[in-house]
Amino acid sequence: MTESKENTEPDFESRLKELEKLVEKLESGDLTLDESLAHYRRGVELARDCHGHLEKARLTIEELAEVDDESSARPFDDRE
Repeated sequence: MTESKENTEPDFESRLKELEKLVEKLESGDLTLDESLAHYRRGVELARDCHGHLEKARLTIEELAEVDDESSARPFDDRE
């Protein structure tokens, strides 16, 4: 069985964790200029990707919260 591209890509949490580690390395001051630039470049890629995931999640939430028929609307905290 083959895995889809979606299953082989790191998830949001993995990307965020990688970004946090890159920031720690950059803040340590122990990297060469070339290493710093490479880490910074990767960090920008990860930050943009994470932002895209968050934006997609926000749009999904807005879509799910949208009510087509006001008569069927009810608060989320009303549980049966």
